[in-house]
Parts: sequence; structure tokens; C-alpha cells
Amino acid sequence: MPVFFLIVACALWGLSFPIVKSLDFEVSARLGDISKPFLAAWLQMARFGLAALLMAPLLLHQRPTKKEIAQGAWLALWGGLGMALQAWGLTRTEASTSAFLTQAYCVILPLIACVRTRSAPSPRILIATLMVVVGGAILSKITPSNLKIGDGELATLAAAFIFTFQILTLENPKYEDNRGLVVTFAMSVWIAVMFLPVSLALAPHPSALLAAGASWPAFILVLALALLCSVGAYGLMNSWQPKVPAAEAGLIYTTEPVFTALFVLFLPALLGQMVGHPYPNESFTRPLVFGGSLILAANILMQWKRPPHPPAIAPAP
Repeated sequence: MPVFFLIVACALWGLSFPIVKSLDFEVSARLGDISKPFLAAWLQMARFGLAALLMAPLLLHQRPTKKEIAQGAWLALWGGLGMALQAWGLTRTEASTSAFLTQAYCVILPLIACVRTRSAPSPRILIATLMVVVGGAILSKITPSNLKIGDGELATLAAAFIFTFQILTLENPKYEDNRGLVVTFAMSVWIAVMFLPVSLALAPHPSALLAAGASWPAFILVLALALLCSVGAYGLMNSWQPKVPAAEAGLIYTTEPVFTALFVLFLPALLGQMVGHPYPNESFTRPLVFGGSLILAANILMQWKRPPHPPAIAPAP
């Protein structure tokens, strides 16, 4: 059951790329030559601020504890830094390269687990990790000849490293009694607070913070990101990932680009009509089939005929 809900979270995250792309088209066309760093910071503030508002009525009788506030702050720190580095890296490298390098956490997490337990990774984990790396390279059309390590690539690798701490924060034993939805609310508030001063600093003028979302298409797209990709995806992640070992969760999260590749087969044209900007669908390609199949096969391998494992935060017997 935890694995199923984490896969659903990945499917919801997969919606974010075409939605963000459409929102960028709409806001840029309406506001003119607005800076991309401002839009990136504003989107995080607006998306997670709205997510917190949507969750607030559900938590009227669930006051966050100090541990839930603390865990939400750590998740916001690692997630916020990771997303900022990833966005900065995307301005200096191809999106396909960024998608591939971001999957580095599926290699980093088993290494961290080995250091903690002073043991070698199991053959199952090694094979599944190799399948994910190869599948990600095929899906992103990365080859040794076109993979270079520059500033953008280094920033993306740093983001992947930071994302591993977000994953590890969820299996910290001292947070085992925390409630997933309450932690998601605290995390959303912290991210909105973090990006508010950044948005103000990058805005051409303070009124741009309101102007960026001052249209029905922009509001609907931000609402979709807040409801589906923030409340939905992070709510599932924060509730169910503590029941899965971090290394396994890292492999499950690599299904996100597979869902993205499926969504962009039909969703861009629909969103493009809504925002009034040409946004063609992508085509069904062999890399999508082969790369996606390897990633899915790796996750099936991790679950195939496997005895039930204890939650990641369970005490050792």
C-alpha cells in the first residue's frame, strides 16, 4: 500500500512540468519581459502559500506540534534549496540532462544506507539502481558524447544531493509520530515564507507579486499545482514514505519522469488552448518506451516476491 501511494504521488508530480511550462507562457505573454528567476521564486511562494490555505480548514482541530513544525521546516529547507538549485541549473543545461542528473539520488541513497549499516547494497538494489540509471539516460536521450559537466550540471547534481536529505528527513525516528498532512501544511508555510523575500527582491516592482497571478488561467494553473502537486503529492509522500526504506523510496520516485513523458503526449495542447499560446504535444518515441520500461521494471524488481519489510522508522528488533 505505501508503494502504491508513492507511485500516485509521482504521477501527480509528473503533471507539474506541463503545467509550469503553460504558466510560464501565460505570465510571460501578459507581463512582457519578466525575469525567469522572479517567476521561479514567485511560483514557489504562490503554489505553496495557496496549498497552505487549502489545507488550513482541514487542520482547524489539529494544531501542529513542535516536532511537526520542525520536520516541516527541514523538509522546506531541503526541498526549497533543491528546487532553487534545480531551477538555476535548468537555465544553464538542457531539460533532459537535468531530468537525468536529478535521478542521482537513487544512487546516493543506497550509498548512505551502506555507510549507516556498514554493509554492501544487496544485488537487488544494485541491479535496480543500474536499470534506473540506464532507463533515465535513454528516456532523457543522454549519451556519453552529449553529457558534459558544467555549472548547470553541477548545480543539478547538488540539487539531487540535497533532495536526498529531504527523503532521509522523512525516515528520521524522532518524527515517527508526526502526522503527514500536518507536516505538509507546515512545510508549505515554511516554503512560502522562504520565497516571499526572494520574490520581492527579484520582482521588478512589488505589485508584480499580485500581477503575476492576476488572470483566470494563471490562477487555475497555480491552483492545480497547489492542489495536485503540493497538497496531493507531498501529502502522500510525507504520510507514506516513512513506511518505506529511503533507498527504495528513491527508486520509486524515479517513475516521475515516466509519468511526465506520458502526460506530455496529450496535455500540452489542451493547456496551450487555455492560455492562448501554442504548446504542441510531444510524440511517442522509442526512448520513452525503452527508458520508461527499464525504470518501471526496476521498481517491479524491488517489490517482486518480497517479504513485507518493517517501516523505515521501525526500531530494530
